[in-house]
Amino acid sequence: MSGLHRSSSASLKNGLPPQELLDDLCSRFVLNVPKEDLQSFERILFLVEYAHWFYEDNSVENNPSLKSFTLKEFTSLLFNSCDVLKPYVAHIDDIFKDFTSYKVRVPVTGAIILDETYERCLLVKGWKGSSWSFPRGKKNKDEEDHTCAIREVLEETGFDVTKLLNKDEYIELVFGQQRVRLYIIAGVKDDTAFAPLTKKEISEIAWHRLDDLQAASGDVISRGITGLKLYMVAPFMATLRAWISSHPPSMAPRHDLPLKGMSVWKAKTSSTGTNTMITESQSNKPEPDVLVDVGPGKSFRNFRFDTASVLQAMDAGFSA
Repeated sequence: MSGLHRSSSASLKNGLPPQELLDDLCSRFVLNVPKEDLQSFERILFLVEYAHWFYEDNSVENNPSLKSFTLKEFTSLLFNSCDVLKPYVAHIDDIFKDFTSYKVRVPVTGAIILDETYERCLLVKGWKGSSWSFPRGKKNKDEEDHTCAIREVLEETGFDVTKLLNKDEYIELVFGQQRVRLYIIAGVKDDTAFAPLTKKEISEIAWHRLDDLQAASGDVISRGITGLKLYMVAPFMATLRAWISSHPPSMAPRHDLPLKGMSVWKAKTSSTGTNTMITESQSNKPEPDVLVDVGPGKSFRNFRFDTASVLQAMDAGFSA
């Protein structure tokens, strides 16, 4: 993808981002980072992935004429556009292959959220797939396990588990070269409001009965007894059942709840050309009273802080 120094009008006609947008993305996410983050291609590709998320969540959504790219396509686009990355364009296939191999070794943490009866757990469905899984995600550099779990659950469900998380209550398994630790968060009210904080990552959140999640095998990819597609759920079920047996719930089983899974949040999508517009659907429940600042999420909302405007407003206020 060479010859990217093109006019903005020509770029918009073929859907490619204009050079000034690519320059801005390169400046934000690659150039203005600590030097240690540029010491390896693995770290650089993580920065490119952040830029990709920002592009898809903000640039594409705000400008329907822009094309949506896979991470590999976007990586090629940015390497060909960013001066510091151009010398490595010839090796981009090997660099991307090494990166994908590296990602499957990054530890993952998350949470198994149980309701007050311990009969149901909260699962999330990915944006593009049809499988359900526990809310979880990869650790950032130098991030502690429980901190990652709190961040990922908050990003994917909008629920802060900080006060409920016990660092010693978790199930940990190893899949290939990847360690996965899920903290057990028990006793969450089933009328709790859930809604992801990230864009285009989660399509639905629902309470599912543990009995429905029993699979014929403990495979990473499985189906529950009702046919529900599950990812990285079945391997944790036996140990979770054992934990529940030794930790009786404070609330008796509730027979007034439906036997099927209860959806508590769902994203409605409507196609506009090649892009997707998101509208959120959720039950009428009060908003959480506490807002927790956990730093920038995956969509990098409010990424830039306009200090000059704030100082100007303060000066105007004091002089009034």
